[in-house]
Amino acid sequence: MVTIVVDQFRYDYLTRLRGEFHGGFHRLLTSGAVFSNANYIHVPTVTAVGHSTILTGATPSVSGIVGNDWYDPEEHRHVTSVSDGRTSIVGGAGEGSSPHRMLVSTVGDELKMADAGRSRVIGISLKDRAAILPAGHSANAAYWFDIANGSFVTSSYYMKTLPPWVQAFNDGHPANRYRGRTWLQHTLPQDPARLYSALEASPFANELLEQFAERAIEAEQLGKRDVPDLLCISFSANDYVGHTYGTYSPEQRQVTLETDLALDRLFASIDRAVGLDNALIVLTGDHGVAPSAADDAANHMPGGNMPGNAVRDVVQAALEKAYGPGNWVVGSWDLALYLNQDLIAQKKLDPTAVNRTAAAAAFAVPHILRVYTRDQLAAGAVSGDQLSRRVENGFHVRRSADIEFIPDPYWMFSGAVATHGTPFDYDSHVPVIFMGSGIKPGRYDASVTVNDIAPTLATILEVETPSGSVGRVLTEMW
Repeated sequence: MVTIVVDQFRYDYLTRLRGEFHGGFHRLLTSGAVFSNANYIHVPTVTAVGHSTILTGATPSVSGIVGNDWYDPEEHRHVTSVSDGRTSIVGGAGEGSSPHRMLVSTVGDELKMADAGRSRVIGISLKDRAAILPAGHSANAAYWFDIANGSFVTSSYYMKTLPPWVQAFNDGHPANRYRGRTWLQHTLPQDPARLYSALEASPFANELLEQFAERAIEAEQLGKRDVPDLLCISFSANDYVGHTYGTYSPEQRQVTLETDLALDRLFASIDRAVGLDNALIVLTGDHGVAPSAADDAANHMPGGNMPGNAVRDVVQAALEKAYGPGNWVVGSWDLALYLNQDLIAQKKLDPTAVNRTAAAAAFAVPHILRVYTRDQLAAGAVSGDQLSRRVENGFHVRRSADIEFIPDPYWMFSGAVATHGTPFDYDSHVPVIFMGSGIKPGRYDASVTVNDIAPTLATILEVETPSGSVGRVLTEMW
């Protein structure tokens, strides 16, 4: 079984470029069960949360993965969805990563528990969180690309040393082959110190990842034993390109077309290894993206960019004015603000009153549609429309922020050319496609959720549904 995630991949990329696909996307669209109205049902729509949803079926309110980053009140510091100070990088340097912050099981975890660990589960991506979270707690390995050394690395959570096949792959310095390579009008640096980060925002990164995936299939003998194996692959270059150049840019079109070809090579390698008819393929995206401010202006659309720290700065100033000097905002990520609970306690203030003051200040910022406080969300005291339900689905009582806000549609609070994170369909609407034996090809237009993938796969594999799943089984495709 192979799950494929294309990072920052709106559903309409498949329809707008349909006539230009001649590889993997073409095969999926003609031979797969294509769910045309699949959405995420949480906020924020970002990489870690999306990847934690796909094979758990859980929302952040249960999984605990509330963002790419958040402020941990117990550790009194900024953490990422996979940061783990108890581990170290294997194949590189620095603190390692693990799935320990995810509070639910994945399809891979349930599979390995069912067969006493005989199945092999491996995650691969450019990003650590995109490799780790879909693979789950019991995975044999998760590998990601380290821009510090241009190699694929892992964490001591999984192993003490890299397997010989990974070391051999890295020893060939495959990333260095892209020095000076050109795509569209962009030329990658010759200097390795600058090359590796630039490589990630190019189609060549997906090419490199696909080569690594082929090697994993071969070296790990995936699919060649009497138990099912699970390979989770996430193509991250599309996200880096989208943030840098925009949703409707020539660069986004190019990376999508190159992903079509990379998938074609991946499917050919699966066919050689085990026969494509013996594999179940699932493809989705981890989130969508808004149009760039330039696209909004060119199309006379409402929308645009506000400074990324606009809300944080206004809230900080309002709390200083109301309660005196201090570092009132200790964390600001995506659409969330974490307030300084130690300072609130020190000044003997009512946290609910402080939250109301912060929320009022945030709502006064131009292009803010909704503001929610921790107290409202914890009590369920919000309107019952779709936007609020998605915010509630993203709220975890021990980890979520004190203030959460939603911008007006097509408005972004970011320094990127284009970004994502909102509950609106342009950020939540992604492909869900199943392809393989027993799957009835066709287009399925009824509304489904990305959370439905996990219980569907669990049913196919005849294992327990992951522990936090809220999805349903997509029986209409068989």
